Amino acid sequence: MTENSTIASPIKWARAACDSLMDAYLPEELPPARRWHYHQGVFLCGMELLWQAGGEDRYAAYIKRYVDQLIDDHGNFDFARDELDAIQAGLLLFRLDQEGDSRKYRIAADKLRSLFHTLNRTSEGGFWHKDKYAYNMWLDGLYMGGVFAFKYANAYDEPDLRQMVLHQEQLMRQHMKDERTGLLYHAWDESKQMPWADPETGCSPEFWARSLGWYGLALAQFMDEIPVGAEGRAELEAVLSEFSAVLVKHQDAASGLWYQVVNKGHLTDNWLETSGTCLFVYTLAKAYKLGLIGEEGLAAARRGYKGLVSVVKSDEQGRFVLPDICIGTSAGDYESYVTRPTCENDLHGVGAFVMACVEMEALMRENDKRK
Repeated sequence: MTENSTIASPIKWARAACDSLMDAYLPEELPPARRWHYHQGVFLCGMELLWQAGGEDRYAAYIKRYVDQLIDDHGNFDFARDELDAIQAGLLLFRLDQEGDSRKYRIAADKLRSLFHTLNRTSEGGFWHKDKYAYNMWLDGLYMGGVFAFKYANAYDEPDLRQMVLHQEQLMRQHMKDERTGLLYHAWDESKQMPWADPETGCSPEFWARSLGWYGLALAQFMDEIPVGAEGRAELEAVLSEFSAVLVKHQDAASGLWYQVVNKGHLTDNWLETSGTCLFVYTLAKAYKLGLIGEEGLAAARRGYKGLVSVVKSDEQGRFVLPDICIGTSAGDYESYVTRPTCENDLHGVGAFVMACVEMEALMRENDKRK
């Protein structure tokens, strides 16, 4: 790092991350440019959390411009209609619909909601992650569609959507959880036809950090949408508590980060990955705030945050750079994960970093109040 080492608080790190990408890109030019895509959605959801935590209104304006450049006045926009990933950026629509006087945001949200009627499903009702991955459920999908479904249910009074999301999570645990480690495999193929599918279980063979991170992020954000005492809340609390404890066990003690293949840090070709670490820090911080994990969880979140800050770099203009982000990755074998290229400032990595920082700031402020 260069002058970034002087940044003193998580919220300032979140601002540095957002400001660097805002300086580099107009909202509609965030890569992949002019697309309704979860990469932009994750980054802008992080930015929205920063704004809600007391950030400047220019952050809200930046988010609105992204949406308005892609959705016309009639609520029309171009989005993939065969995958859960397309739904995630819809998380940006609820606040805009609530605050504005245009119906286009609700119309767009309704179109994304309609995908739940048309997406293909397994025999038990689990969503295929994409049409091209027939009979596949991926951990990623719980966040990509689940948080939107919860928010839609609450915003527009469609409670049946909550049961749909709970069912998706239950199916993932039923088919993808490894009872020995407590971790969940990246993907499960009901048909057992994918090259990576175990012939008996249908699971992919490895525990990929970012997919586990999406799962944890989904569980953590479900807590914001399902009230205490509501049906399904207690079960989700137990799942988040157990999952958080498992994450702590697999953290690299020296760096505070987590490995690309989470449980195989002893292998020399495995490597420490930042986007998954960001998501784990967010998950652990949220679980601790909810009282679902003890001091060991808080300590792990702090180690992870410190580890992330230690690897952040600056470019020639002094702008924030997050390295060692795995590029987009399908399910596969060990070699396929550890040979994936890495990149800097990939949007879902920076977005996850901002989320982690906002949640760590909230934790620190809460601890200061208790002193």
